[in-house]
Amino acid sequence: MKRWLPVAAVGLLLAGCASAVTENGLRLGYLGNLTHATAIVGVANGLLAKSLGDTRLTTQVFNAGPAEMTALLGGQLDAAYVGPSSALNGYVRSHGQALKIIAGATMGGAELVVRSSIDSVAQLKGKTLATPQLGNTQDVAVRYWLSQHGLRTSTDGSGDVAIRPQDNATTLDQFRAGKIDGAWLPEPWASRLVVEAQAKVLVDERDLWPDGRFASTDLVVSTKFLREHPETVRRLIAGELATNDWISDSAVQAAKTVNTELQRLSGAKLTDEEIARAWSQQQVTDDPLASTLGVQADHAVTVGLMSAIDLRGIVDVGPLNEALTAAGKPKVDDAGLGATQ
Repeated sequence: MKRWLPVAAVGLLLAGCASAVTENGLRLGYLGNLTHATAIVGVANGLLAKSLGDTRLTTQVFNAGPAEMTALLGGQLDAAYVGPSSALNGYVRSHGQALKIIAGATMGGAELVVRSSIDSVAQLKGKTLATPQLGNTQDVAVRYWLSQHGLRTSTDGSGDVAIRPQDNATTLDQFRAGKIDGAWLPEPWASRLVVEAQAKVLVDERDLWPDGRFASTDLVVSTKFLREHPETVRRLIAGELATNDWISDSAVQAAKTVNTELQRLSGAKLTDEEIARAWSQQQVTDDPLASTLGVQADHAVTVGLMSAIDLRGIVDVGPLNEALTAAGKPKVDDAGLGATQ
């Protein structure tokens, strides 16, 4: 089984892979996006901290996954909610040593939104699109989708379509100012462009996947932390299950909680229309949807961001399946990407 190794385009750091774990603590990273609702709600409501018990939880918020993986590989994080492409990059960049994907978090919640004058992919030739960061999950998605329609991109911004990786807030400002023509973004940023800047949806990424199911956020943990603190990892997973159950059972309140936290993190509160639209685009899940990881890796190699490598061992759903069984829920499949013998 061949999978894919990133080249210099992503530039993840390996220094400090054997992280110095803070005594009796867990350092968790996540993004200030709606697609990270599990982390946002779990932190805000104290569900993750409650599950961790005496283990102190500290958090750090990032704009995009590659920077977050740099922190994990550099020893500043023990676990992270992150997009699959960034997790893949971190795993292969560390030669399979640095991290494991141990659970899901969110599926869906990503769209290509463009100017109202653009009605087809052919009209994107010569245009400029934005993504959250070079090599992140949406960056890979848009480059692959364009390649499937015969449009070239490059990491330096040249090609048939210029791709401009940048902060999501900058993307909104530049779209309003007419400096870019669209963006492939996670929620709530896609909805903000639609509602605030009159963008329209050209691609809902769910339409590109069987049954509309693809992982937008997974939970990863450093291999060292998993080996040295397995009980803490089990408690983290228990906290995720409790959080996702609460989100599913209390969707209206969960959306309000996320909106409040996004305002705290970004300074901008979503309108009722924006939060309702963004919330409808994604769904929490404990399943990492491991079967989609190889596909996302294949997409990255097509656009020149990865070369072949074996991904077996990237997934460890043993602790998750123990928790699911205890809760009377069905186990999840590792799609053959679990620990090798």
